[in-house]
Amino acid sequence: MDLPAAVIVETVQAEGGVNVASVDWLRRLERACRARGVLLIADEIQVGCGRTGPFFSFERAGIRPDLVTLSKSLSGYGVPLSVVLVRPEVDVFLPGEHNGTFRGHNLAFVTAASALETYWRDDTLSRGVARKAELIGARLGRIAARHPDLGLTRRGLGMIQGLHCSDPRTAQSVSRAAFDGGVLIETAGPNDEVLKLLPPLTIEDALLDEALDVLDHAFAQAVRPRRVMPSGAEAAS
Repeated sequence: MDLPAAVIVETVQAEGGVNVASVDWLRRLERACRARGVLLIADEIQVGCGRTGPFFSFERAGIRPDLVTLSKSLSGYGVPLSVVLVRPEVDVFLPGEHNGTFRGHNLAFVTAASALETYWRDDTLSRGVARKAELIGARLGRIAARHPDLGLTRRGLGMIQGLHCSDPRTAQSVSRAAFDGGVLIETAGPNDEVLKLLPPLTIEDALLDEALDVLDHAFAQAVRPRRVMPSGAEAAS
């Protein structure tokens, strides 16, 4: 049986429902790839650039991917830019060979360089992410405790966190109610059952609190109390 050429992994599965891979699992995956000559590719498009605290989300596991994909906030100013980092030992491209229409442009290069120089000259941004992550986690924990009947569980790492709802309809209703309150929060997971928080890393505390207040209120508005009918069937009151 032929082995795969590579394994692609998100250390935090974003669209899949904010599932966090354990450090032990990531290290075992790297060992398995090395033992079989399979390349390890880290997809950092949503969870890199400081989203989990350090610049790369895989740093917490101490692994060394062969390739790393970066995009999204890499430009630092919302302009399109993506980068593929390749370990020199496996780089087979000649200069100018890897080209195409969507490789970036001057403005993105300038803003990306400025973002790196501004936010990654020290650990200030990483420490800020860790602090805000605690605030988000605490607020989500309180929301879950306030609605025990909804089977809410908190998940995530750094400033990508979510609330898993036992009923996907709950997540979708809360997302709509939050939008009405001025907050964009998408759903993720196989059945869109997870409310995924992905705020800007530089968001001010007051604005973050305001957004979490809206989310808290959205649960109160979207999740209407249920009563048991005489037949035993549930109906919205």
